[in-house]
Amino acid sequence: MRRKILIEKRDNRIRTYFCEDGEIVEIHSTAASGNREDRHRLGDIYIGRVSNIVPNIGAAFIEIEKGINCYYDMKDAAHAIFTHKSGKKALCIGDELVVQISREAVKSKAPTVTGNLSFTGRYAVLTHGNTRIGVSSKIPKAMREEFKKEFASLENDAYGIIIRTNAKDAPLKDIKKEIALLQEEYTGLVRMAATRTCFSCLKSALPSYIADLKNVYMEGMESIIVGDKDLYTRIHLYFQAELPEYTDLLELYDNPEFPLDKLYSTQTILDRALNERAWLKTGGYLIIQPTEALTVIDVNSGKAAAKARAKADIEAGTLKVNLEAAREAARQIRLRNLSGIILVDFINLSEETSTTKLLSEFRHCLSRDPIQTTLVDMTALGLVEVTRKKVRKPLYEEEKN
Repeated sequence: MRRKILIEKRDNRIRTYFCEDGEIVEIHSTAASGNREDRHRLGDIYIGRVSNIVPNIGAAFIEIEKGINCYYDMKDAAHAIFTHKSGKKALCIGDELVVQISREAVKSKAPTVTGNLSFTGRYAVLTHGNTRIGVSSKIPKAMREEFKKEFASLENDAYGIIIRTNAKDAPLKDIKKEIALLQEEYTGLVRMAATRTCFSCLKSALPSYIADLKNVYMEGMESIIVGDKDLYTRIHLYFQAELPEYTDLLELYDNPEFPLDKLYSTQTILDRALNERAWLKTGGYLIIQPTEALTVIDVNSGKAAAKARAKADIEAGTLKVNLEAAREAARQIRLRNLSGIILVDFINLSEETSTTKLLSEFRHCLSRDPIQTTLVDMTALGLVEVTRKKVRKPLYEEEKN
């Protein structure tokens, strides 16, 4: 697969476009400066104070800044790193402890924090609270077993190590070196926490546009094209320090007469990704409507409405529209970064074999998503249930801020 990344700065926003085989498959957007997004980013680590405990939902609320109360799962208290303890219970009001933002604020909801800290490298993740030695399921089985044997000696009671997909093509010495650096960062932060006051920020996450580059899978990457000189300088400095082997991939595109958005039609693609309607080549279309609780995708036959009189022809035509809709729905879910519960209302099919073929195709398309996405089932009402892990805000939320 041929990969390319485009990064542009327009309208006081930095947008990153991920391309695969010439098609934009993901869009990430963040404020360039002077925005509340600059605070409380995913991955930031603070010393927080327990302000309230709600036993019936198994949750506590932890203040990481005056007036900023974050949701905290009480199960995390078993592995908490306390800097001040107010009582003998596992978690007490007034306790001060180290927490990491695991989900950014969305609309009226405050951030979610966890006591299970993660320190992410290019090839591995160190996880406080989860002590297993794990390997990405996307790495071939034989190689997974080799990695597990190689790093079995690292097992301990404080933290675990997860080997990432990127490690598949990396020299073993580079993976070991990175793990040693992550261990050093972890122990250093724990020591520092003991000397800091409540509400201290112990670690600030990288700007999201740089974190995207750190975490992206580089196999097949042809170029990373940056359409802004200042951005290019910042990214180039980061690559020289952290990813020197990929510095040659960076390209500055600096043509004010024909900017990046004109060259690759990024504005057009962004506008379409923010529109509730997505057209299909058959003439049908999807209506994509996010709500507070879930996202609904409705498949409409549109101009592709079957004109054939024969029942078999109608079924074949409907299946054709549904199969294209399944492929496009999977593409739009990733492009728009939709997450949580997603319900897809396909056009009704009469034959069970048609339904089986549709679900099989949809499941296959969803499996290509690098973020964990699961086709759960089809309900009695014919709605297809999908869940997708929430990693960051959906595109429409990012663009609003």
